[in-house]
Amino acid sequence: MKNLKRVDIIFGAYTQEKYKVLGETLKKSSDQIISEVTDSGLKGRGGAGFPTGLKWKYTANEADPIKYVVCNADEGEPGTFKDREILTRVPRKVFSGMAICAKAIGAKKGYLYLRGEYVYMLPDLMAELELFHKCVKENNLDFEIKISMGSGAYICGEESALFESIEGKRGEPRNKPPYPTVSGLFGKPTVINNVETFVNTLMIMRLGADEFKTLGTSDSRGSKLFSVSGDTPVAGIFELELGMSLEDFVEDFGDGDTKAVQVGGASGFCVPRKKFKDTIIGFEGVPTGGSMMLFNSSRSMYNVLKNYVEFFEEESCGQCTPCRVGCQQLKLGIEAVKKGEKSATYLDTLQKLADTMKVSAKCGLGQSVANSFSSIVDNFKEEMIY
Repeated sequence: MKNLKRVDIIFGAYTQEKYKVLGETLKKSSDQIISEVTDSGLKGRGGAGFPTGLKWKYTANEADPIKYVVCNADEGEPGTFKDREILTRVPRKVFSGMAICAKAIGAKKGYLYLRGEYVYMLPDLMAELELFHKCVKENNLDFEIKISMGSGAYICGEESALFESIEGKRGEPRNKPPYPTVSGLFGKPTVINNVETFVNTLMIMRLGADEFKTLGTSDSRGSKLFSVSGDTPVAGIFELELGMSLEDFVEDFGDGDTKAVQVGGASGFCVPRKKFKDTIIGFEGVPTGGSMMLFNSSRSMYNVLKNYVEFFEEESCGQCTPCRVGCQQLKLGIEAVKKGEKSATYLDTLQKLADTMKVSAKCGLGQSVANSFSSIVDNFKEEMIY
């Protein structure tokens, strides 16, 4: 690494035996745990960036005696493969983070919602769960985790559609409010975080909030796992501090001819070369769930955009008109412009459609289509025409 500081917290080994940090943390009160997570400044690592401590506090304050902890391990975003590595190498850290959350909010049951394509992980995860359940029982915590398998639907990465799937229903997003902290899984107060977020809570308990805050920036505390793919000589998974510039990222991971980086997968933003220097990877700039796809000059950005729109058209649950019809019309529109059946000005009409979807679609799938569509069309309009 030339410019960026490598961090090795999530996968790094430490001398304490398995589940020792969890055992020590479970001696703390709910308020102490929530205070530590809040003080750390940890924000959800799925991309949305909601403060983790605040989410836990809201759920803990609910009077309902039945609460749930849910880990979103669906990992369906194109270009993201970090959670698979976490669950393969350090599943105990995920389970420990869920148990810490359970102690904080007063939950007795948790679910790990595992991507359908990751079914091969089940034997190892179940073996680790057996050790985990023994540990929490020895530490007088009444908490059990069950694994619920997904069925390959991208929409089930959306939190409320994920709840519907666990409940045995068709995976479709719910109307909000109410939010999961009030009415989530089975209509009960629920904390749902992704794999990396739960691991970070365990790391905060081990390191302390103050040390955790030495990494990153005031708006983007800590480190982040990045799934690096595309036109890069060093594809793979890397843990780096948040708050870096995209220019520095490309300097380390590019092939010398990087013309664009898709930050955050298909639902993220495409950043062109001219904006690398001024783009910060973090919550004060362009947030990401971890996917970083690099494209060099040999790539057609029209083909990239068409691929994304086709993906969204296929994965839309079809529940709301803006997303169901909008994705279809965006695809047909760019095809028509490329063929010369529509003039270049039609791209402006498609931009307005994408903006409308952003404010009118029911869930994050339809709302995020505009991210990749608008950023690619804005920055590579000439490739949409010729």
